[in-house]
Amino acid sequence: MSGRHDALLLDLDGTLLDTAPDMGAALNRLRAEHGFAPLPQDHIRPVVSHGAARLVSLGFPAAEGEAFERLRLRFLALYAKDLASGTRLFEGFEPLLQTLESRGTPWGIVTNKPGWLTGPLLEALGLDRRSACIVSGDTVAERKPHPLPLLHAAAQIGVPAARCLYVGDAERDIEAGRAAGMTTVVAAYGYIAAHEDPLGWRPDGIVRAPGELIDWVDGTAGGLLNA
Repeated sequence: MSGRHDALLLDLDGTLLDTAPDMGAALNRLRAEHGFAPLPQDHIRPVVSHGAARLVSLGFPAAEGEAFERLRLRFLALYAKDLASGTRLFEGFEPLLQTLESRGTPWGIVTNKPGWLTGPLLEALGLDRRSACIVSGDTVAERKPHPLPLLHAAAQIGVPAARCLYVGDAERDIEAGRAAGMTTVVAAYGYIAAHEDPLGWRPDGIVRAPGELIDWVDGTAGGLLNA
């Protein structure tokens, strides 16, 4: 543990927001356009954090080259038209955010999702006005697992990286957080596939629900697995 933290930074898909319903719906609309049956949500969900290309690969495993790129662009267009119908904060986040806001503790978002999708999504959910910073996949010259997006976020909110807690549900999140000198926590409730081993990512902690993050912010968590 690194003691109390002065800011909470969060990955978006699979950490702050449950975006799987809308991203899965877009993938299945794309499959329907090509005459394929829908994939079940439990097949789609573990892939959502890895972005459009991985989702299109899941839905169209034989696609490659120009055909794959056309499918990827069509998926993004379908998703952009309806990106907030089923997306919600993960249960437990609203009271956590309210607690942080009441204390004056900044929280922000660092995601690889491109800004042209991140902005409208957060605006639709009213989170753009609450977040102290929003760093998208195209905000700076690098993306996670590079630490630059996290360092940029820390600079934006005026908190040293070492005083920030970063939470994500993918290995690249933990790698980026470690490289930035932040305390890192895995969101085990997020989009983690059964074959993945979050402990192997070497995080400082793992939480099973958003509400457990307050102990990490306060520096009172009991250990790697916050009990």
